[in-house]
Amino acid sequence: MSGLVPARLSGRDVLRVGLAGLRARPARVVLSALGIAIGIATMVAVIGISSSSKEDLLRRLDRLGTNLLTAKPGDTLFGAEARLPQGAVSMVSRIGPVTAVGATGTVEASVRRTDRIPEEITHGIGVVAASEQLIGTLGVSVREGVWLNAGTARYPGVVLGAEAAGRLGFDRPGGQVWIGGRWFTVLSVLGPAELAPEIDRSAMVGWDAAKRYLGFDGHPTTLYERSTDASVEDVRAVLARTVNPENPEEVEVSRPSDALEAKAAAAGAFTGLLLGLGAVALLVGGVGVANTMVISVLERRREIGLRRSLGATRGQVRVQFLAESLLLSALGGAVGVVLGTGVTAGFALYRGWPPVVPPWALGGALAATLLIGTVAGLYPAMRAARLSPTMALATV
Repeated sequence: MSGLVPARLSGRDVLRVGLAGLRARPARVVLSALGIAIGIATMVAVIGISSSSKEDLLRRLDRLGTNLLTAKPGDTLFGAEARLPQGAVSMVSRIGPVTAVGATGTVEASVRRTDRIPEEITHGIGVVAASEQLIGTLGVSVREGVWLNAGTARYPGVVLGAEAAGRLGFDRPGGQVWIGGRWFTVLSVLGPAELAPEIDRSAMVGWDAAKRYLGFDGHPTTLYERSTDASVEDVRAVLARTVNPENPEEVEVSRPSDALEAKAAAAGAFTGLLLGLGAVALLVGGVGVANTMVISVLERRREIGLRRSLGATRGQVRVQFLAESLLLSALGGAVGVVLGTGVTAGFALYRGWPPVVPPWALGGALAATLLIGTVAGLYPAMRAARLSPTMALATV
């Protein structure tokens, strides 16, 4: 007589017995799945928020361009502060690929709301001479009023950067401020200068007006230059020698967009730390699942013994408990993915970023939950399968 072959559990049967075990203890299932959900939600949200911030940065770079270079005076051979030549702007404009050049020059003066405020109170606002081509080069918008032109640049008028206007209490042109012992009329208020934040904190007067009324010496302190995208590196290589042919080593050349890219890199390092915290939360959730499954095996020895006595094989018992662990982890993972995606979308919309959750993050989160479920359920499943029917029924 041939031996009896035990029936194989179909996928539907495995799912049914796994869900039956979870439905019997709903409160414990929810608490165990919560640990997995918190870990997955943290990881998805961190990746999503970081990706949304990066996408916003890339869009800003595309809008602002990476073809802006700046030249500033460095130090002389003997450690003194160098100066850019007065004709630096006109010399740079002669470089073939250069499309726009603007400059600012530091003015030894302070700007105050009235002449009654002490000179030492500056609110962090600097006064600079500005060339007429400055905002065109930087791509800064005029929020209210008009920018300096050939007419206004010769007279005591001032343009306020976005932060400077707020600190002085101006949201539109009109009115006057006290600069260098005389009144200057506010001509306009600028929008944010993302690639040149120093402009936001400045009060800008015309180049000729700065010479006439504020004792400006005519030497630029920051030169801004834009060229075609394809020629940025070539222009960068010759910019210092063009600005100061006699002493090119005294000129510091930089690209403002590099600062934004460095900021993104720093944010990425912080993201790694948060991902580590999410992984710890996920590990704690996995320990909770394992604990739940071990206790479930101890509490259900009678059920295991009865199933074994009715013909269930060790493999079928092992599959049953492993399925319960996987379903428990998958439940926590699914909830965590939804929560993490929701947090990403809400935070991104609040900050005005495009919500981005990489597909690989969602796939990785689900894969992590299945791995946690397998590892957490493996020992309890093997322990349940090793119980003999007689011993399981006898200890109840």
